[in-house]
Amino acid sequence: MKITKYSILMMLLVSFGAFAQQSNPDSQVEFGVIEGPIFVPSIADQIRNNTFIPADDDRDKKGHPKRKNRNNVIPGKGTSSSYVDPKMALQENAETFLNRAPLQTFDTTTNTATPSDPTGTVGPNHYLAAWNVAFRIFDKSGNALTPAANLSTIFPGNNLGDPIVFFDADVDNGPGEPKGRFVITEFDQSPNGFNVAVCQGPDPVNDGWHVYTTGFETGSFPDYTKFAVWADSYIVTANISNSNRVFAVERKEMIEGNAAQFVALPLPNLSTSGFYSPSAFHTTDDELAPDGTPAPIVYLQDDAWGGVSTDHLKVWNATIDWSNPANSSMSSPQIIDTTPFISVFDGGSFSNLKQPAGPDIDAMQATVMNQTQYRRFPDHNSAVLNFVIDVVSANGQGENEKAGIRWYELRQDSDGDDWEIYQEGTYTSPTGNKHAWAGSMAMNADGDIGLGYSTVSDTERIALQYTGRRASDPLNIMTAGENLIVQSTTNNTNSRYADYAHLTNDLTDGSFWHVSEYFQNGRRDMVGQFVIEPAGADDIGVISIDSPVDAGVYTLDEPIVISIRNFGTNDITDPEVQYIVNEEAAVVENYSGTIASGTTVSYTFDQTADLSAGGNFTIHTRTNLSGDTNPQNDPFKISVEGDGTLGTDTLPLSQSGITVVNLPNNQFNIELNTAYDGIMMFEVMNMGGQIVSFNNLYKEGAGYSYSLDMSYAATGVYLIRMGDQISNTYQTAKIIVK
Repeated sequence: MKITKYSILMMLLVSFGAFAQQSNPDSQVEFGVIEGPIFVPSIADQIRNNTFIPADDDRDKKGHPKRKNRNNVIPGKGTSSSYVDPKMALQENAETFLNRAPLQTFDTTTNTATPSDPTGTVGPNHYLAAWNVAFRIFDKSGNALTPAANLSTIFPGNNLGDPIVFFDADVDNGPGEPKGRFVITEFDQSPNGFNVAVCQGPDPVNDGWHVYTTGFETGSFPDYTKFAVWADSYIVTANISNSNRVFAVERKEMIEGNAAQFVALPLPNLSTSGFYSPSAFHTTDDELAPDGTPAPIVYLQDDAWGGVSTDHLKVWNATIDWSNPANSSMSSPQIIDTTPFISVFDGGSFSNLKQPAGPDIDAMQATVMNQTQYRRFPDHNSAVLNFVIDVVSANGQGENEKAGIRWYELRQDSDGDDWEIYQEGTYTSPTGNKHAWAGSMAMNADGDIGLGYSTVSDTERIALQYTGRRASDPLNIMTAGENLIVQSTTNNTNSRYADYAHLTNDLTDGSFWHVSEYFQNGRRDMVGQFVIEPAGADDIGVISIDSPVDAGVYTLDEPIVISIRNFGTNDITDPEVQYIVNEEAAVVENYSGTIASGTTVSYTFDQTADLSAGGNFTIHTRTNLSGDTNPQNDPFKISVEGDGTLGTDTLPLSQSGITVVNLPNNQFNIELNTAYDGIMMFEVMNMGGQIVSFNNLYKEGAGYSYSLDMSYAATGVYLIRMGDQISNTYQTAKIIVK
């Protein structure tokens, strides 16, 4: 037991029983009890009392080394060469509709570890986001209600990481209060296990927490946990070396803040590639299965793995008996034959998907993605799940791999029946030959399905996208066209990418909220709220601010560059746009030309911004289209930090700064006045940090001048550095190629 400033008081009030783990050798069940949680005050109280622990600056921190061992794949085994996914053509030839643009987008964090492990869940009045070793609470308009909090704010003494957050919708909080509780989890290694914090009410800002900090012991370290609400249990799965890989904890007692039992069970007849990523069914809404109903656990089985003869899904049923935990058991798996698939990339290694620059990115193969979401309907029960597949490869061994998403809706007629495939599809990104991966799915009360995912290619940076289908649409296809949440402006500098993505359903209006990772001079997590319905006629909005980005040396003549998307069905001509820096007067101009339906254009404002003072700037942009059918997606804002006027970073020489003269046809004349004799470096980088031009010049006496031809470069903003490479001191300026 960890002794903390929170638990000392509770030790006077609650008698903690010693943890005692027992086993039933006949069923391999293990079970135990941890007495009494720690009480942790609300986030609001902690802020008032000055005990709140803010999130660390963890930009350079490396996450826990998940998936560090190569997958065990048998070369040549499984689906034959010259493979094309059998379900792909159905999706590619399907008739789709132009889906409505995001209702809103907002960043949950702009400062993450590598990777950020994004997770988030929506409740009646709040959105709770978490990443790696921190979390933050927002209202449902995307406004932050708390600072970013270190996980040790909730779990005293522990911020090891990998939080998973979820909303338990079926909790009665009393008259006048909305139903449901937020839950925050993370893993632990002293001892190995996981921690769980259950909010004491529906308000995660102002309600306190019942926190089980000593962890539920798992023996080996429980990597890559997934949590689910099921009947009277919280079900946990993990990538773990022990024989027991499924854990259940006593949900109702934890809600009440009482001692909680737990049970650990194996998954018999499980085959893996060496990485274990099964998933329990998570109840999306407040219609739980009856207490005692066996909890389904699902995992894919690939015939490229040893011990698997055909591609299929396995579904186990965990029966949890809280009145006598020794009677708990795990069933033999139900085998569900599927259309053949390949879940293997690059022979099982974790460097798979090409991007415009930088290392190939982990596709997260052999993983049922977070979460498998479950709903009860009057005449059936449904569960939706997805995992990444290689849709064109020669059994995951070739160079022409392409990632797509294999997704399923499973159904059973009534509790206890076998599960059957109701829908099975392969989703690929419809444009740009992009990879689609890192998916997360949910179904709303109408039976509509939302799918959030990421895309990347060797020519397009990582983007967050979404699609979906209405309940009445033809089966086995996503009928909504691909919609953009956010486009990265820089590349991933690491092969690891968002170990989790997380899509949840808003029970108040049926909308979907998806959070995942993108890149803008570093890792960021963004939420996109969306619905599955046809777009309006007139709908445009700003989707990104392309210059300035993040920290930099800014001038009194700084260009403001935005991307405008036409989300509607009508073409839009000469729309009005604007920007505001901090609280200054709005700069209002008109884009000149027509923006076709479904396209994105770049616009550089004629009037530049004065950012020479340095400090923090918030830049608000928006479109001002009269009659816009979805004004929620009109604005876009960023915050950047400026380092002040050019020339303040002094070279070891007498100088008066850089002068850049714009000449016709993207020719630039660059001058640096100096009395320094020696070699001066001229370097031009794009905003992703890639060097596109480099020269060393030697000159004696005052004055350097360099003519630069950028007519070959793509349109966009470029950063010039000119200075002394030996002492690593430079002057900086920007140019725009149009």
